[in-house]
Amino acid sequence: MSDSNTTHFTNPPTFILLGIPGLEAAHVWISIPFCTMYIIVLLGNFIIMLIVKTEPSLHEPMYYFLCMLAVTDLVLCTSILPKTLSIFWFNSREIDFNACITQMYFIHCFSVMESGIFMAMAFDRYVAICHPLRHSTILTYTVVAKIGLAVVLRSAVLILPFAFLARQWPYCRTNIIPHTHCEHMAVVKLACADTRISNYYGLFVLFCVKGLDVVFIVVSYIQILRAIFRLPTRDARLKTFGTCWSHLSAIFVFFISSIFSSLSHRYGQNVPLYFHIIIANVYLLVPPVLNPIIYGVRTRQIRDRLFPLLIVQRT
Repeated sequence: MSDSNTTHFTNPPTFILLGIPGLEAAHVWISIPFCTMYIIVLLGNFIIMLIVKTEPSLHEPMYYFLCMLAVTDLVLCTSILPKTLSIFWFNSREIDFNACITQMYFIHCFSVMESGIFMAMAFDRYVAICHPLRHSTILTYTVVAKIGLAVVLRSAVLILPFAFLARQWPYCRTNIIPHTHCEHMAVVKLACADTRISNYYGLFVLFCVKGLDVVFIVVSYIQILRAIFRLPTRDARLKTFGTCWSHLSAIFVFFISSIFSSLSHRYGQNVPLYFHIIIANVYLLVPPVLNPIIYGVRTRQIRDRLFPLLIVQRT
């Protein structure tokens, strides 16, 4: 290791991102699925937002929350993939210290924001199924806007300590980050100080923030299932449950990958490093890729308007 990478410093001018250590020879090949995922995220989420914007019948709380989810996915992927692809394609590994901290903040902020949006969507499904006659009076445009603002502010404030603490630690070991992006734990591990507070706060965000979101979602769906089972016919039950299937699929993909990635990074010391990095990228990139596909295929209102839109674009 060169001397420039072991100099004692408080805030290094730059960090060096290694990409996926151990798989450097395959970086170009790995970039193909990464680039494909980014294209799908861009096209899929922009198409969903365009459909919702141009179709007045979709100006409802569920689709407003879906647009919030699309914006969140776009920002999340754009925070990661351009730099990751530049590492794979051009070996451009340097990242400015402030840019690294900013990237870390955006990644975790919008990840928590996505969790909050799923919780808001669960509340919308609860009101729509359990209190259908009051849905329009409970979830007014003002209420939807307030929920969206609360989700954004909660995420922005809760993730600030991540960036604040990361800026305070002295980095006197190395400025090399064995990762494709400035992931919180990957950066904190470079500090030569007692960083337990960062570890504890990361677990707090995981279990007490995302965990509470999961509890709220589970409680909402328990009430939804109770309401569905009270419906008189099997067809009515299946039809009503079908309106929740897209949401449940997206939730399952997001939370399972989130929990697995966080726990494996903290407690999977015997797992190869490249596996940690691949899992971290899967957690961040696969949900944004699948969300527009899930909602585009499973949601009839969007699917019915997608094909005419594609036909118009061709002509």
